[in-house]
Amino acid sequence: MAVVTFAVLLLFCGGLFALVPPVVTESGQVIDKLPEYIDQLNENATIRDLNDRYDIVSRASSVVTPANVSRALGGVLGGASLVFGTIFRVLTVLVLTIYFMAAFDRMKAGAYQLVPATRRERVALITDEILTKVGAYMVGALAIAIVAGVSTYVFLIVAGVAYPFALAVVVAVCDLIPQIGATLGAVVVSLVGFASSLSVGIACVIFFLVYQQVENYLIYPKVMRRSVEVSDVAAIVAALLGVALFGVIGALVAIPAVAAVQLIIREVLVPRQESR
Repeated sequence: MAVVTFAVLLLFCGGLFALVPPVVTESGQVIDKLPEYIDQLNENATIRDLNDRYDIVSRASSVVTPANVSRALGGVLGGASLVFGTIFRVLTVLVLTIYFMAAFDRMKAGAYQLVPATRRERVALITDEILTKVGAYMVGALAIAIVAGVSTYVFLIVAGVAYPFALAVVVAVCDLIPQIGATLGAVVVSLVGFASSLSVGIACVIFFLVYQQVENYLIYPKVMRRSVEVSDVAAIVAALLGVALFGVIGALVAIPAVAAVQLIIREVLVPRQESR
């Protein structure tokens, strides 16, 4: 429990340290330079022609000011409320997780007492097997996400992309989402690369295309060798249903849930049907 709690706290603090300063700094810079960006649109011939007809730039300049943008975003109070509200919710989940881990054995033993004594041993064996397989899947997914984040960080350092640690954290977190997570992380980093330069953006696209093939055919099979195998169709359907019902959390638990259902069908329902 102490190791898991410390690891989660370390990951949470590292994520805040990596993401919050760049977001605050870059957002302030963009807001301050918005009028300047609008003025630069006059250099475009098409925009200049439209501006001569409809006076677009001057109207936009009068509306898009740092004060108006800050007011639209809710000001300092709204931003602080969002940040502290998110931190409070994360800490609440962390505290509940710690209590749940501490009482997990007692909860499991209490649940077994609700099963008839003649079937209690069988239920305990199946439940323990499900927990083992689901735990193996989650540990494997976390290991794969860490490998993706570290690989991305090294690449971004070599490519000279700004805020490599923050982007690596984004890739690692997105990689936890089944099926579509790796693509989402690749898109985010590639867009940042294209914002830097065309060559860096192309390098990002090539890197993620190569890395995802390595992850899919080399890293993932080796890490997940001992976890429950889930078919591609079941994984995609489960991920889509999980996202539709519970958002990102649903996507994270969808495949372990399907693995548990498959184990119950194989160990309980199929033998029962065969015995009839």
